[in-house]
Amino acid sequence: MALCLKGTKILLGITGGIAAYKSAELCRELKKKGADVRVVMTKGATEFITPLTMQALSGNSVHLELLDSTAEAGMGHIELAKWPDLIVIAPATANFIAGYSQGLAGDLLSTLLLASVSKVALVPAMNQAMWLNPLTQRNVGELSSLLQEQLVIWGPQAGEQACGDVGPGRMLEAKEICANVQAQIEHLHLPLSTKDQPLGKLSGKRVIITAGPTREAVDPVRYISNHSSGKMGYALADACRDQGAEVLLISGPCQLDCPESVERINVISALDMHKMVMTQLGQGCDIFIASAAVADYRPLHFADKKIKKIGQADMNIALCQNPDIVASVASIQNKPFTVGFAAETNDLLQYAKGKLQKKNLDMIIANDVSNPAIGFNSEQNEVYVITESEQIKLDQQSKSKLSNKIVNLIIQHINNTCQ
Repeated sequence: MALCLKGTKILLGITGGIAAYKSAELCRELKKKGADVRVVMTKGATEFITPLTMQALSGNSVHLELLDSTAEAGMGHIELAKWPDLIVIAPATANFIAGYSQGLAGDLLSTLLLASVSKVALVPAMNQAMWLNPLTQRNVGELSSLLQEQLVIWGPQAGEQACGDVGPGRMLEAKEICANVQAQIEHLHLPLSTKDQPLGKLSGKRVIITAGPTREAVDPVRYISNHSSGKMGYALADACRDQGAEVLLISGPCQLDCPESVERINVISALDMHKMVMTQLGQGCDIFIASAAVADYRPLHFADKKIKKIGQADMNIALCQNPDIVASVASIQNKPFTVGFAAETNDLLQYAKGKLQKKNLDMIIANDVSNPAIGFNSEQNEVYVITESEQIKLDQQSKSKLSNKIVNLIIQHINNTCQ
């Protein structure tokens, strides 16, 4: 499904963070897809990127001031608030999120948000410590709770930041935001590009999928990880999207392109993934699929400088247990339909059935990763789909075909449970 935003009206809000440079590329991408883009910048944003640049890229005058006599003569701030199909704030800084959560209206952009009933997408970008600060998390949580019908939050990603820190806080890349815009517009309009096609069986459902490996840092240059490629999780994201679901992919480090019309949040460690999953659950989740190969343990201590070889023959690294992500999801009240994975090298069915019971899962997918033809990095897989009442073997086939069959079994199981 090609991205096409022809005729879509996007209000792009830019706040004062270093990630504002990405907003220029985002504006370019949205225009390439046919969107009509109007830009609103805060005073802080103009310190990072010029209004003239955004005017040239958008093809429209940039809106800067709340009380602008020339703007009031044409499209005043109230008219501007009524104009867009979607408002995208990228980057959304910690300061802006804090003001938004309190309902402040001290500048044009915050006033527009209060005066608009359009859907709003916040794309956070800030230092990792600021993002993880309980005050920021409280503000994000309150916004998600109060504006759950109007607001979506895309990101942030985890990774290296401009200040040198590593962690969650990076703004999503322009192409990913653009894909999210397409998915959101289709959701709002039920969608123009597929209006002659029947709705998928997961239409109206939100699916969260974890995929890929995690990396557990030993020091700034070394980490503990595994061979997961993420291919199975990404194929499942494709299959759920094709059934009409709103799909969020929370991915460990992978060399894979994000599936079209799927939102992706990149993380690195098991702790990053756990925190992001639990945060995103608060924004709604009907089905959770834990296909990521999450490290069971991480180094107890992180060395802030590279560990040097000083002559000893042996080296010991103390490990501590990581949180169990799928068990955490399955333990919450009103949990989503929860699907786990059991990647084993021996006693496959015994271990898988044990995990199903112990972790309170609705379904578990068991595969033998000792077989190189269907193990990590392979293009094919062979699995058992196990629930309390049945065990179905899906013979070796491409991960794409297999994912479609797994998703159909999930739909069938949910429907049978509801009857």
